[in-house]
Amino acid sequence: MTIQDFFEDYPKAAVAFSGGVDSAYLLYAAVQAGIDVCAYYVQSQFQPAFELEDARRLTQQIGASMKVLSVDVLSCDTVTANPPDRCYHCKLQIFGTILQAAKEDGYTVILDGTNASDDVFDRPGMRALSELSVLSPLRLAGLTKSEIRRRSERAGLFTWNKPAYACLATRIPTGMKITREALEKTETAEKILMQMGFRNFRVRMLTDGSAKLEVTADQMKQVLLYREEILRRLDGLYPKTVLDLQARS
Repeated sequence: MTIQDFFEDYPKAAVAFSGGVDSAYLLYAAVQAGIDVCAYYVQSQFQPAFELEDARRLTQQIGASMKVLSVDVLSCDTVTANPPDRCYHCKLQIFGTILQAAKEDGYTVILDGTNASDDVFDRPGMRALSELSVLSPLRLAGLTKSEIRRRSERAGLFTWNKPAYACLATRIPTGMKITREALEKTETAEKILMQMGFRNFRVRMLTDGSAKLEVTADQMKQVLLYREEILRRLDGLYPKTVLDLQARS
């Protein structure tokens, strides 16, 4: 099955849109196929502000309509308890909200950007998508992450080389309670490093409240070069900042 074949079978659908590489290309492909499609972006405490900005920019670029929904993920005690399957409970909230809003708008088919490179057996959130009958056209069409980036670049989408950006909750250790303060610290710290020119990195919170920087091998020298500035700018957010010498892939 190609992505074009999929849209011939499903001429009307709602896209769970995050503003990332995969859902951006999925939405673009739906628009290009000429189907009746609407993007639904869910704004929660787990998403940094720039993701919504990117989502709006992309929909304007390709001429797609988008609705922004709000979900208070911190109102769910199971989510804030941060168990190993936190993503499952969070996805139930988020996609449940999309399903309800889309149904009210006349959309009964919900799509997400899971691709053929994603390990569905190691992602608790995939169980929620399965239970809610969410379809993943990119995966069904056998499109890998690298192929999606290639097609996105050819299509002129600015998201083609956007680094993968998992939700802010992934920066907090499993079992450690997720709080608004911890999420805000993480967003602020990562925004600071982005402003300094870093890409494809993480600022993770350790169980003692310290920060652990994870960067790619080619950015290790840059971290050491800006060591004093990083420490100065993160001072007040974390009691200590350490560097993980195991480079991010």
